[in-house]
Amino acid sequence: MTNQRSFKTRVRARMEKTGESYTTARRHLINKATEPSPAPSPAPAAAQTERIANDLIRARTGRGWAEWFALLDATAATERTHTQIARHLVTEHDVTGWWSQTITVGYEQARGLRAPGQQRDGGFSAAASRTVAVPAARLYEAFADETARARWLPDVEVRVRTTTAPRTFRADWAGGPTRIVVGFDAVGESKARVSVLHEKLTGAEQAAELKAYWRERLAALKALLESNGDNR
Repeated sequence: MTNQRSFKTRVRARMEKTGESYTTARRHLINKATEPSPAPSPAPAAAQTERIANDLIRARTGRGWAEWFALLDATAATERTHTQIARHLVTEHDVTGWWSQTITVGYEQARGLRAPGQQRDGGFSAAASRTVAVPAARLYEAFADETARARWLPDVEVRVRTTTAPRTFRADWAGGPTRIVVGFDAVGESKARVSVLHEKLTGAEQAAELKAYWRERLAALKALLESNGDNR
């Protein structure tokens, strides 16, 4: 009874506002109430500096985000290409390939050269990572071995491009044109971190979808490798 009275009050309020008849105002309110809600917009991609903690960057590379940014600013890095910045970090500062890419992306985002989730050339990518209580070699095998990969990443066509055991894995995804770049980083003797970068995406919406997908798949991989079901 209360709901019906409330609805009639809303109808009369609309009549006063629009000059419509009771029937017309009532029909508009009913139609509006039964319209499907719009799908939520994909969550914006997080910046590299939000995804990867300053303490982790320092532990793996010897410097924190602010220190790396200041160092790159001093070399006029904003005038360099992505490849040039990453190569500089490798050759001049002994940063390993995966972490040089991580720092380069973080720097480009911080200096407005690309948006989070966007490539330097204007394309988009999605990234996800997970720490798993197995050695890096086991994580690498879960990607590189077709049978092992099918246990946690089923029904996906993956065409391997290049691999460097047990550090990197690159492959075309589902026949292209997108591709994945995967890095493996030891965290002590019995733990390792896997980081996936899914490149050449069509836009922010696809990037958000694949980011959620990879989070879910890496969680499945972690559960498999850390359970008794992984009999190796």
